[in-house]
Amino acid sequence: MATENNNLSSYDKATIPNAKNFRFGIVVSEWNSKITEGMFQGAYDTLLECGAIKENIVRWNVPGSFELVYGCKKMQQSFQMLDAIIAIGSVIEGETKHFDYVCEATTNGIMQLNLDNDIPVMFCVLTDRTLQQAIDRSGGKHGNKGVEAAIVAIKMAQLRKEAK
Repeated sequence: MATENNNLSSYDKATIPNAKNFRFGIVVSEWNSKITEGMFQGAYDTLLECGAIKENIVRWNVPGSFELVYGCKKMQQSFQMLDAIIAIGSVIEGETKHFDYVCEATTNGIMQLNLDNDIPVMFCVLTDRTLQQAIDRSGGKHGNKGVEAAIVAIKMAQLRKEAK
């Protein structure tokens, strides 16, 4: 397991660009809300800690992870002034192949948004076998994937700014 004995939330703030002048969107799945709310809070707090201004962070909710793609697409279209978007979701494997379809579609959809549009979308979707694995990665023993996504969003916003 890739995250075994690793805390995903470790970063050196001195190596992160100041986020003061960036605007961020966060699209959050309501499905598995115990998990997604933890990741949202990790992302939100990290953006603020790295200099982002509260008024420059927009949050939208969507029903599930499958709907993240549409939510992010509409956010890209509605807020052209955003510098990066974070897609937050959690899919936990069940007894059917539904898990596979949702994970693959969501992954491919977010990838396609990054290829087709100028506002980068961070993939912050947990795809775990168990609820405990999701808990461990949304503020538990392996840190918080939302924190990691926020750091990536800041770096991608900086790259976008420099590449113009």
